[in-house]
Amino acid sequence: MPRQVDDAIARSDLELRRAGVAIIRAGQAASGAYVACPSYETYRFGWLRDGSFCAAAMDVAGESDSAAAFHAWVVRTLEAHAEKAERAIAQARLGGELPHELLLPTRYTLDGAEEPAEDEAWPNFQLDGYGTWLWAVEQHCGGILDDAFAPAVRLAARYLAATWRLPCYDCWEELGDGEHGSTLAAVTAGLDAAARLLGDAEIATQADAVRWRLFGALLRDGRLRKGREDDRMDASLLWAIVPFGLLAIDDPRARATADAVAADLVGPSGGVRRYLGDTFYGGGEWTLLTAWLGWQRVLAGDRDGYLECKRWVAAAVRQPGDELPEQVTSAPQDAGMVEPWVERWGPVATPLLWSHAMWILMTRAAEDAGWS
Repeated sequence: MPRQVDDAIARSDLELRRAGVAIIRAGQAASGAYVACPSYETYRFGWLRDGSFCAAAMDVAGESDSAAAFHAWVVRTLEAHAEKAERAIAQARLGGELPHELLLPTRYTLDGAEEPAEDEAWPNFQLDGYGTWLWAVEQHCGGILDDAFAPAVRLAARYLAATWRLPCYDCWEELGDGEHGSTLAAVTAGLDAAARLLGDAEIATQADAVRWRLFGALLRDGRLRKGREDDRMDASLLWAIVPFGLLAIDDPRARATADAVAADLVGPSGGVRRYLGDTFYGGGEWTLLTAWLGWQRVLAGDRDGYLECKRWVAAAVRQPGDELPEQVTSAPQDAGMVEPWVERWGPVATPLLWSHAMWILMTRAAEDAGWS
């Protein structure tokens, strides 16, 4: 590729990265929480999953004060809900099913409160966010845990260790009837991080139990699958490779999983879909998932694959403001389901802070690889 083209690409990368940093900062409440999307009513909450990836992106962008404020918000939120978490831990250890209202939620108000029950738009028990937060804390603190964070880190780890066997909702908050590959990946990564941060061998043992479950029950034909009873690919399975690193980039299982995502889920225009059969806004192509595949391609040394992903995401930018949407619906899986969602919740969420976080993480990985 000619040097002048490389320079032009690098400038556009930097411009969109700067825009993303500004958008993420603008979406951070005074409490430290990141709103999922400021202009989309249904997403005006703080998800631990979305926020943790935003914090990781802000760390690599040199905005660690923003990441620190987010982590402090999570610590305060967990401390405020510690009694509920302890009750859930105690009941989970007794065995049997627990009503979801007795478990910690996946999203909170920006002030750290639970969403009022009458306002809930969908089920609220899932575990990936707590695992992702523990992973992000370790990234933020460089392996040396702030004493003020330690009680919340231990509480989150104990909560995951006690509840990971319970049927929870997947990371898309749609399927709540079993185990999910990306959830188990996030829980494993979170417990691994907590074990290292706390120097706790028991938490490490719990992490190994979840890891065994993930690779024992959700691996088929050499690649991960969406659920124990669901052989479909789901783009969120890339988590096991990047950023959580449960599989080395050259592990045959990692290659098979990433190749299956590319084969099954890259849509006609080049973006990555969540899973086959998705009908949310027609099941379009997602900017954050395309960036995720691009990130994997960087680590795999596939420069052409990375550039394809990067160009597609850049083309999805909405002007003015360099805003990235949640998904693009120009090539939906089910065209008849686009308008019903627009009528129900409005146009596709834009800007989605998590989309900008993934652009930052992907392009920074490419810089580290010497590609820009």
